[in-house]
Amino acid sequence: MRLAKVTKGGTVGLAVDTGAGVKALFGDAALYDLDALIASGGNALTDAGAKVSATGEDVKVEDLTFLSPLVKAPKIICLGLNYKDHAAEGGFQVPEFPTVFGRFNSSLIGHGAPIIKPASSDQLDYEGEMVAVVGKGGKDISKEDALSHIAAYSVFNDGSVRDYQLKTPQWTVGKNFDDTGAFGPWLVTPDELPAGGAGLKIETRLNGQVVQSANTSDMVFDVADTVALLSTCFTLEAGDVLVMGTPSGIGLARKPPLFMKDGDVCEVEIEKIGLLVNPIKAA
Repeated sequence: MRLAKVTKGGTVGLAVDTGAGVKALFGDAALYDLDALIASGGNALTDAGAKVSATGEDVKVEDLTFLSPLVKAPKIICLGLNYKDHAAEGGFQVPEFPTVFGRFNSSLIGHGAPIIKPASSDQLDYEGEMVAVVGKGGKDISKEDALSHIAAYSVFNDGSVRDYQLKTPQWTVGKNFDDTGAFGPWLVTPDELPAGGAGLKIETRLNGQVVQSANTSDMVFDVADTVALLSTCFTLEAGDVLVMGTPSGIGLARKPPLFMKDGDVCEVEIEKIGLLVNPIKAA
């Protein structure tokens, strides 16, 4: 099932891509709140999607505004250096434990919304990534059970303000400028994908030029590894968002560097999950 939080004519709704078109229901706050549906656990997410599929109105994608699927994640946990080639292009060793940093909900935007280049920097970089959304929390989760804790997958562009990222040993500031975390458009349930979202082509394009191209099987720590390892440290909660790292090809590592600027368009596409498109706009 493929679900999205959308607006049409200023009214928020829940959309479902049925494979034969998109249907949506509007105005039912309890129904379209994907954060609440995932937090509820069980079949709440798929039950809501089934209701939309059965009773929703037919809509055209071009008439919809896509919002960030989730805006109240208890934790947004991002992985750095999770592709070997990306670690190498930055001069880092491949990590022996997931390299994690946090994002804040305030940085999130949806498909089609502009990624904002801050006035204080000309080093706004792209990072195409896969998302895994935790649907069932837990502590000390075994690798064998880890994927049963995932409710959905999605696409992310971890817009990074590189000079601010590198001002300190921690990357948090450069990863949390407002309107730099593009997310969506769809949440895709695991039954639509290979286990753990493995074996999928992931590609980033800037103004139509391919700048990143890899496969999700190239990750150092896959989704099951990540859930198991991180849950030894802290309790994962329903609604936590795991942003699984970016492949090589980032703008910072290029010679000369390639950063996003006003008027650019950045696309991140993951096979079977979706296409996330965002224009770049100067603050």
